[in-house]
Amino acid sequence: MSQQGGRPIGHEDDWWEELYGDAAVGDTGPATAPDSLDDRFASASGTLHEDPPPPDAAPADPPPAEASPAPRVPAPRPFPDGTTAHPPRRPALPPQRAPWEPPPTTPEGPVTFATGAGRPGGSAPGGERGTATGSPPPAESSAPAGAPPAPPPPQDPPPAAPADPRAPRLEPPPGPPPSRVYVGSRPPTYDAEPTALPAADPDELDDLVPDTVLDGARYGACTLRAASVRGDSARYRGEPRRDALLAARFGTGEQALVLVAVATGGRAAPGTHRAAAEACRWIGRAVGRSHARLVEDIRAARRGDLKAGLHRLTDRSLGRLRAGAAEQGLEPDAYAATLRCLLLPADPDCRTRVFFGVGPGGLFRLRDGAWQDIEPRVAGVEGEPVVGFGSPPSETPGGDRLTMDRGIPAPPSPYEPSPEPPREPFRFRTSVARPGDTLLMCGAGLAEPLRGEEELRAHLADRWSGHEPPGLAAFLADTQVRVKGYADDRTAVAVWEA
Repeated sequence: MSQQGGRPIGHEDDWWEELYGDAAVGDTGPATAPDSLDDRFASASGTLHEDPPPPDAAPADPPPAEASPAPRVPAPRPFPDGTTAHPPRRPALPPQRAPWEPPPTTPEGPVTFATGAGRPGGSAPGGERGTATGSPPPAESSAPAGAPPAPPPPQDPPPAAPADPRAPRLEPPPGPPPSRVYVGSRPPTYDAEPTALPAADPDELDDLVPDTVLDGARYGACTLRAASVRGDSARYRGEPRRDALLAARFGTGEQALVLVAVATGGRAAPGTHRAAAEACRWIGRAVGRSHARLVEDIRAARRGDLKAGLHRLTDRSLGRLRAGAAEQGLEPDAYAATLRCLLLPADPDCRTRVFFGVGPGGLFRLRDGAWQDIEPRVAGVEGEPVVGFGSPPSETPGGDRLTMDRGIPAPPSPYEPSPEPPREPFRFRTSVARPGDTLLMCGAGLAEPLRGEEELRAHLADRWSGHEPPGLAAFLADTQVRVKGYADDRTAVAVWEA
């Protein structure tokens, strides 16, 4: 056989030589049929044409003369019915659409969506999709192919039913006004959000302080919210937050005692944020070990016992900081912190709140929509309870007794000689809360703008005078309302009385 399927032109055993022998010129051997571009085009056109030319028709251009005679092309085989014409073509398939091409403008059938589905691809009973039940099907479009579909005609809204005059009118409960970013005539200098992170030591990652701390709880008749935020200046300069916050519960049930401690490191050295954290831990351990006796003293209104015992616990806690400064070869002021604490009994029948601490800050009370500054005096005399609402001193024959000395032996001081008492005077106040009161204890970063800016006091009074205390996120936003000229850390602890 020849390479093109014609009659044999040589010996049948010569095919190997013709394909792989030295005499082979091309890959497929010499062709006996025309094979030009025009020939291929004519062949393809004849195949696709409905009435192809007769098979015996000669090509337009005769093939070049060959050395061997061209093979005769056999006639087409007859079909079973005796004809030689091509069979009828299959019906043409609809044109395929590419994924990016738009669908045909005229739908092939009605399209509806499920009633009230409101979701793309929802199906109605029967499996049909389209618009909401009850809307008429789209009209047949006479636009030319490729034109964008016409928008559906507007439909009239359903008529509203008349309101029943006997039905009660529901009005949304009044809520607090929205919180602000800042108060005053001008915005603060620094950005409202953190800018730079503090530098980190890979071997001292425990010293890293988060930008913001948020906590809260509800015990007895009070709801607690606490937040500590890095100041605008520290955020801009990449310095750590010097305020520390601790909220802890000791005991269970009505015998439990909640302690909230706020400490602020000094500005003398860069590592004072560690001193603030240690001050919170030391006072937490001391109060936690004596919480049972402290709860008894608070219930029995033993104000003298509480003042003397908490004074001693505070002195010992801050004394450990001064001893730690001496061990590090630092001056006492280089590793020091202020400390302010609140004690909240979990017993719902006990509304006595106890404040104690050392150092500047603020203690405020929001009552009947007005702020009261109840910070204890420090000129050698501790603040007295608020008139009519303070716990009176307990009348004991032996005078004021230390809380830790009531049957509980006090461990000896690990530092000899014992550290000197704190230079700042001790602050102490007890008061009985009224329902609806809000008690606020804060560091100097919030106390100073609260005392100096009337607009800030009015804004927080509007926000916190509602029947319900704010959530954690709302409380955080309120404590971050900024005032130009105040860029220190802000730490606030608020207690809402049910």
